[in-house]
Amino acid sequence: MTLYGIPNCDTVKKSRAWFAARGVNLTFHDLRRDGLDAARLTRWLAALGAARLLNRSGATWRKLDPDQQRAADDDATLIPLLLAQPTLIRRPLVEIGDRVTAGFVPETWQALLADGP
Repeated sequence: MTLYGIPNCDTVKKSRAWFAARGVNLTFHDLRRDGLDAARLTRWLAALGAARLLNRSGATWRKLDPDQQRAADDDATLIPLLLAQPTLIRRPLVEIGDRVTAGFVPETWQALLADGP
């Protein structure tokens, strides 16, 4: 099980604490420091869709110029944008086995943990 995010994000901190309180051992992957690959992003995009994967309400989104923001409307150009700006990914992103979630969703995590990884 892996939690993807950035260490100073409040939602990531809250999520890590949620898992720790339940004794769940997970790996933390820092999106900025550890990076990502296109294949993983493509899997996430297929599983979640662009609307759920992309964080359009954060500071990184607001700093993009209009052309970059338009690039997010097409899956083919969204992947390179997310590779260049990984903090555009909704956080936390959690992989539990072959399943993936985005955002703080404890009810979903609880159900996935009950099902087993």
